[in-house]
Amino acid sequence: MSARTAKRAPSGKRNYGSLYSSPMALWFTVFFLAPLLIIVVYSFLKKGLYGGVVGEFSLGAYRSLANPNFLIITIRTFLSSAAATIITILIALPCGYFMARSKYQTLLLLLIIIPFWTNFLIRVFAWMNILGNNGFLNELLMRLGLIKDYVHFLYNQKTVVLVLVYMYLPYAILPLYSTIDKFDFSLLEAARDLGATKFGAFSRVLLPNIKSGIYTAVLFTFIPIFGAYAVPLLVGGKESYMLGNVIADQLTKARNWPLSSAISMVLTLITTGGVILMMNLQRREARRLSDLPGLSERGIPGIEIPAPGEAGV
Repeated sequence: MSARTAKRAPSGKRNYGSLYSSPMALWFTVFFLAPLLIIVVYSFLKKGLYGGVVGEFSLGAYRSLANPNFLIITIRTFLSSAAATIITILIALPCGYFMARSKYQTLLLLLIIIPFWTNFLIRVFAWMNILGNNGFLNELLMRLGLIKDYVHFLYNQKTVVLVLVYMYLPYAILPLYSTIDKFDFSLLEAARDLGATKFGAFSRVLLPNIKSGIYTAVLFTFIPIFGAYAVPLLVGGKESYMLGNVIADQLTKARNWPLSSAISMVLTLITTGGVILMMNLQRREARRLSDLPGLSERGIPGIEIPAPGEAGV
């Protein structure tokens, strides 16, 4: 083949990139952009007399958000979601570390994935049977003589946080395990040899190198918890009302579609802001690591490998 033919060959190839990505673009348009656009439009319309919307521009839905009760529910939702996310990450970190160091990673991964095989509501009802007045926990405590009367474990905010942590714990363990599994554990041994304590080596060596996994775990837990509906409804009480419950009630009971759309827009903006913040943090962390001098061949920052002839041997 001549040089001229070799140069013409690449130009004759057709680019099928847009064709390959068109199904995904269509999927996002139909199932993400179109519903989001409908929510945005409905939030600026007027409520119909018997539900639905009227084709008149109105800011009444957003004015209703100034209600003090809505502000209280928003703060409660944020605090509950933040508490559940923090507890989930604190539990997921040692779990992910143990899985990464274990010889039975496949078995442990299977145990983490097994809960996904069970319906979401069935798992919630299982917790209701455990924590109910006639449930397993109360019966156990009474038989052990620790209590004389039933303890009301259900229908409070603490129970909501507990069940949310259980529901979304696998979403935090999996990205943390994936990140920790790529970590060079010899760095921890080196830190211990240099006099660092176990906690010091963990906090100053391991955690800075798995920030990307922590950011991902936070996103995978906080966003779905913030919009949770079923868990507060089933195991929470009047003081556990969250934004997801407000949206459902306004949509099905009050039939106030503009208000439910406006609340959904608030949720969307908050979660989108969280995603953008985490992406910026990940980008800054990646830029910081790339700017560090002395990157080793394995990509570990701060460890310089001397060139041949410089080792003094």
